[in-house]
Amino acid sequence: MSETYNYDVVFIGSGHAAWHAAITLKQANKKVAIIEKDKIAGTCTNYGCNAKILLEGPYEILEAAQSYPNIINQEQLSINWSNLMNYKHQVISPLSNTLEHMFTQYGIDVFHGTGTLVDPHTVSVNKTHITSNHIVLATGQHSNKLDITGSSFTNDSRDFLSLEQFPKRMTIVGAGIIGIEFASIAIKNGSEVKVIHHSNEPLRGFNRNHVTKLMDKLSQEGVQFYLSTTPEEINKTDHGLVIQTNNGDVINTDYILDATGRLPNVEGIGLEHVGIEYSHSGIQVDEYLRTNIPNIYASGDVLDKVVPKLTPTATFESNYIASHILGVEVNPITYPAIPSVLYSLPRLAQIGVTVEEAQDQGSSYTIKTIPFGQQLLFEYKNEVTAEMDIILDQQKRLVGVEIYANDAPDLINLMTFIINKQITAQELNQMIFAFPGSSSGVLDLLKLQML
Repeated sequence: MSETYNYDVVFIGSGHAAWHAAITLKQANKKVAIIEKDKIAGTCTNYGCNAKILLEGPYEILEAAQSYPNIINQEQLSINWSNLMNYKHQVISPLSNTLEHMFTQYGIDVFHGTGTLVDPHTVSVNKTHITSNHIVLATGQHSNKLDITGSSFTNDSRDFLSLEQFPKRMTIVGAGIIGIEFASIAIKNGSEVKVIHHSNEPLRGFNRNHVTKLMDKLSQEGVQFYLSTTPEEINKTDHGLVIQTNNGDVINTDYILDATGRLPNVEGIGLEHVGIEYSHSGIQVDEYLRTNIPNIYASGDVLDKVVPKLTPTATFESNYIASHILGVEVNPITYPAIPSVLYSLPRLAQIGVTVEEAQDQGSSYTIKTIPFGQQLLFEYKNEVTAEMDIILDQQKRLVGVEIYANDAPDLINLMTFIINKQITAQELNQMIFAFPGSSSGVLDLLKLQML
């Protein structure tokens, strides 16, 4: 580090897009600082992925039990939301302090406050200027807010994940990932659930047949969908909240979740002052994740990028930036095939070439459907609707998978290995997998289609 600067690298933000690189750089004897205006470790750790998957756990049990209607007494299964929320606080609340302690143990300086760029090598925090050879912007995203009368009565995903009492009537605006994931929980909790979506195509980006199956299932469970509908006004009455829509619907509810998307945190961090290029989609970077000011990088959800804005991609970018700063990686960032998962009940997952893309390419690909829930009835715990579409190239290599199943997240991780390493059916046959089990059965069915 030049003696001109206080630090080698300063990170604005402390989530996965930052701290993986921070630790790597510190282990390489760099002087590192992290600036965080909220809880240390960011949204995913404190307000997002961790809390969501923890709260969803018991509902997975309810979902699995439905596959044994004459064997498990469904009426005796219920969720105590208050106890579940207490459990969430016990597990999630300490994580921020735990990770901050880990950072300081490594020797990383942690500043609590808003970091604002002053010049290409200076950041202001708590009225103090600190200088650094490199700066990494990892400020993430925040929830969108409806621009309508009464939007102050809405809640975001962070609010939902901290609900102390579950509302009897819930309305969700937005049938994207967050909206459908929370609808899956709410309907199983016994609430009256309504979902408003601006178009007639919810969950864009996922397998359309799987989306239709999921929407039909949620509808059968009691979720009411208002498609091609937008809320125009929200009013509070003595009996709750009232939503007026563009189609003339009057929706009475107790709780409104605004799940209309997330926006990059590009305001208030000095981008305009320094001249860093950005848009409403995020900060613009080159193939090395550098902004138009070469010593300033950006990472994670704040990026303007086409790859999915996911925790694993943020971690991947964070690790890349550390390697690039250290000179270990001199090539442009290259993303592998990235799995995406919808944590609904059941789950949807996909990786690689999609069915829609394969259909557009015609003879370049072969699409096959494997109804493994039916073919592996007892191994797959009677989940007869479970299935996956696979896409093979002309050499019969697996290049894409789309799954509809409770175990989709674990199965898609297996497919990630096969796709990224271009493992053939013959190579899979040289491996021995644990048996009996649902994943080994799915792999057997997969190999038959790849031969």
